[in-house]
Amino acid sequence: MNRFNFLIVFCLSVTSYAQDLTISGTVVDDNNLPVTFANAIVYSSDESKVITGSSTNDQGQFSIDNLTSGAYVLKLSFIGFESVSNPISLTKATDVGVIVLKIASETLGEVTVNAKKPTVDKLADRLIFNVENTALIEGSMLDVIRNTPSVFIMDDAIKVRNSSPTVYINDKKVNLTGGDIIQLLESSSANSIKSIEVITTPGAKYDASSGMVLNIVMGKNLIIGYSGRVFSKYKQGVFPNYEGGISNFYKTEKISLSANYSFSKDKINRENNDQINYLNDDNTLDQLWSSNINRNTRKETHNANINFDYFIDDNNTLSLSSTFLKTPYYEYFIKNKTLISDQNNNLLSSFNANTFSFYNKTNLGFDVDYVSRFKDDSKLSVNTSYTNFDYSRVQNINSDYFLADNTFDYNSALKTNSDQDISIVSSNVDYYIPFDDDTSLSFGIKGGEVKTNNDVVRFNIVGNQETLDTANSNIFDYNENVFAAYVDYEETFGDFVFNGGLRAEQTNVKGVSLDITNKQNYLDWFPTLVLTHNTTEKLSLYTKYKRAISRPDYSDLNPFQFLLNDNIIVTGNPDLKPAYSNRWDVGTILNDTHTFEVSLITTNGNFAELGFQDNDTNILTYTPQNIGKTAELNFAYETFFTAFDRLSIYFVTVMYYTKEETTVNNLNVTLDQWSNYTALNAGISFLKDNSLNTNFSMTYASKRISGFQTVSGMLFSDLSISKSIWNKKATISLLASDLFNTADFKTSTQYLNQNFSQFTNLDNRYIKLGFSYKFGNSTLKTNEKEKYSTERNRIKTKD
Repeated sequence: MNRFNFLIVFCLSVTSYAQDLTISGTVVDDNNLPVTFANAIVYSSDESKVITGSSTNDQGQFSIDNLTSGAYVLKLSFIGFESVSNPISLTKATDVGVIVLKIASETLGEVTVNAKKPTVDKLADRLIFNVENTALIEGSMLDVIRNTPSVFIMDDAIKVRNSSPTVYINDKKVNLTGGDIIQLLESSSANSIKSIEVITTPGAKYDASSGMVLNIVMGKNLIIGYSGRVFSKYKQGVFPNYEGGISNFYKTEKISLSANYSFSKDKINRENNDQINYLNDDNTLDQLWSSNINRNTRKETHNANINFDYFIDDNNTLSLSSTFLKTPYYEYFIKNKTLISDQNNNLLSSFNANTFSFYNKTNLGFDVDYVSRFKDDSKLSVNTSYTNFDYSRVQNINSDYFLADNTFDYNSALKTNSDQDISIVSSNVDYYIPFDDDTSLSFGIKGGEVKTNNDVVRFNIVGNQETLDTANSNIFDYNENVFAAYVDYEETFGDFVFNGGLRAEQTNVKGVSLDITNKQNYLDWFPTLVLTHNTTEKLSLYTKYKRAISRPDYSDLNPFQFLLNDNIIVTGNPDLKPAYSNRWDVGTILNDTHTFEVSLITTNGNFAELGFQDNDTNILTYTPQNIGKTAELNFAYETFFTAFDRLSIYFVTVMYYTKEETTVNNLNVTLDQWSNYTALNAGISFLKDNSLNTNFSMTYASKRISGFQTVSGMLFSDLSISKSIWNKKATISLLASDLFNTADFKTSTQYLNQNFSQFTNLDNRYIKLGFSYKFGNSTLKTNEKEKYSTERNRIKTKD
């Protein structure tokens, strides 16, 4: 049956291939004692490809079945022993008899010295950080991400240069937001990671909203057995924070099962010093509002996921995945002290506003995947996913106002209840065809539906009496349907490598807020082109183009108002439109080490959370807005190299020019700025077995503009140390963040009659101590993974 006929009958039957030959044997040591959990791997005859594998039982016996006739290489290995390789010409069931493994000549504490150092491959569209079998996989996924070149962690967010990437695991989008992604990665073991791909130009198979992708590639586990990992972490910033969890993985010849759970208890501090200059009609100062705002967040979070794979045969796999994220306790307390002065700095009045919020949220996700591989190496993938997000919040604000002499004037109080329920269903089918080693074609379709229901009820409180505020109570329902199709083609001809793709997305949107209905229906095309010329053995040139879309997060569309005090409001905008960007790149790669690149990025309708001060009502409102046109011109240099065989160094510097244009109250506003981004990452391993590892990273972001705000320069710095102990079954780690206390920043807005600023002191200077212990079959690689539907990362809450 050819590949195209298979597509027609796929829903009716599944084709399998008869494979019934077996290789078996027994593994013992020099003392004729059985070697338990030894690896038995079957390779192709040239050892270029792993076919399948197993491990020995308590008697040292192994059996590998479902093989076809042919030439193979059987490799047997175990920590502390020299590996044995035997060529086998398989025509019938074969027993290789007793294989003796000899003690390795170079061992340290009965652990073979076999660690590698990470390497970096730079391609035209991505940077690949290879970490398999390196010391980095002894920690968590977040530890590996933190050490990945060009990636840094800031305020519970992952950054690549100046961008926030979309995180994927094995090409499946991790649709959680900010701190939830950080927590997921921190509680997941890294010992199955093969590489990290920083994809600057994602192909057409990725969603059009994925402007930049961070893809975590997991290695394939072939070994039968059980492994587990327990871990705990203590973090001390302004306040102590705790986290602990357990990971479990079990595999037989037919199934693999991973179950993971973590719990965290956090208290996070944040402090802001705000200054608002309310102006007269002639832009002279009328009143100066100076505020000190201290925010403390307390929360407890449960995070669990279960992944189940059923291997129907060597070519067909059915997978079920579920994710559970529960925050049953979240407290948000804000203490605000505001002084109001005139143009001569004379105190006019003041007020204290105390805000207390409490919320809980639950995020449930379920995925079903089917993957079928054919004899010609083509592959069919089918996925269906469902997500339900439930969120409720209660906010109370109590404000006391005082006269200039500090005598009490009056009090105001209000209460807001808000609820949000989001359901997402999506399905996609992908098909990949490799015509030969130089040419491949992939195509697919996807359909998704999002339904959100939101309601906000506000009460004014006088004495102990609550009165419904109908003007600020609202109901918002939002439905979104997206249908997408794509085709991607890759070919190598001569010294050229071409990759071209086209994605089409049809979007239908309906938002209803009380008696106001907002509908959007649009069809968009998103091409991606990458052309590389291998000019010489050491030099390649490339050019790239990509068009992308940015859709607003669901919370940005929700008109719910969150108040920092009576005069500072954070609200959504149901009238937001999508933003479109075009990116052009031209670059060169020299010696696979040095990259020079020039890029131009233009965006129409870019949206950002802008602050607008009303000089008549003295109210400052932060709301997401489409801000017109943005252009960014980049000049970048990037390099990665290894020195002294143990020191790995990554360096990048980017000079870029940003220009933003928009219209405010029928007046044109233009801001521009030259800026610099520079990052240095250095990692070094110590001791003969590379069991002691350190990494130092430093990232500098100069003064820049973003969303018509000017952001001051910042310097981020991290130092991490990890040590493997107990024959590499346990790892202790130490991380110190913001070594020089230079990661806080100031934002200022100054154009037309807008004049306000904010200094933000984040709780990003801390130390973190960690401990993890692996148990079970310690030679077994786990195969943890997370699967999410496309739209989930647009779920977030306003804090």
